Amino acid sequence: MDLQLLATQILNGVQLGVLLFLLSAGLTLIFGIMNFVNLAHGSLYMMGAYVAAAVFNTYGSFVLALLAAVPAAILIGIILDRVVLAGLYSREHLDQVLATFGLILVFNEIVRYLWGSAPIYINAPQALRGTLEFFGFEYPSYRIFIIAVGLLCGLGLYLLINKTRVGMLIRAGAADAEMVDAMGTNIRRLNTLIFGLGAGLAGLGGVMAGPILSVQPGMGEPILILTLVVIVTGGIGSIRGAFYGALIVGLVDTLGRAFMPAAFNELLAKSLAQAAGPAVASMLIYLLMAFVLAIRPHGLFPVRNG
Repeated sequence: MDLQLLATQILNGVQLGVLLFLLSAGLTLIFGIMNFVNLAHGSLYMMGAYVAAAVFNTYGSFVLALLAAVPAAILIGIILDRVVLAGLYSREHLDQVLATFGLILVFNEIVRYLWGSAPIYINAPQALRGTLEFFGFEYPSYRIFIIAVGLLCGLGLYLLINKTRVGMLIRAGAADAEMVDAMGTNIRRLNTLIFGLGAGLAGLGGVMAGPILSVQPGMGEPILILTLVVIVTGGIGSIRGAFYGALIVGLVDTLGRAFMPAAFNELLAKSLAQAAGPAVASMLIYLLMAFVLAIRPHGLFPVRNG
């Protein structure tokens, strides 16, 4: 096996993992703490990408696009929470699923109306368009930047959840929201804060993905599916679970798609291998999730452990 190819694919897997972490961290807070199933989380990722693309194509600045998109995603999330979703928190999960699925359709039509159906592209910052050398091979600087941003966000969330009073209230709200409310904390305002934080992380993920993926309607649905796999695998409500689960899913998905077809070519007839290899590679993360749930029904790092 080509060691350079293996190392490159491992870094690609880590990069995908930290991108998934930006979405799964916010969604696991919303689902695990607020007990709300928000299928529109991927749409917030898409809106962050579109706002960034619009600002970038107008002013030509990636930094300005980043500074505009994340607050815009937070604002959209808070408006959704206050205006659209407030009446759904006491409803059953099925009602939440149906309502937020409807929001996916609404957001997709909004971006088609505002920006059209054609893909939009964002260029990486000039300083990050080159490559960096790692142990004798080169890797794109921008992908390293994504990894660094994801790790910094992970550190920031760890400090927020474990070292601040707000984090203490978030953890207490996850354990017993009614008691926290009875002790004088406005649980509704706390939930809005959590929703806004989750939306901001999703928007940041959209900005980071813009230069490596095309920005287009419906881009939130595929990554939402991966995000749900991450949350279930890592443990619902656990930031640590979201982090490690995202890295595991990113690595398994990337390495499987890179090497599984070649492995099937060695084991099976060419015609069968060409059909079976990519199919099995695309199913690996779901097989992983099923295996994890079979041995640990609450995920690898359930919230009670961290």
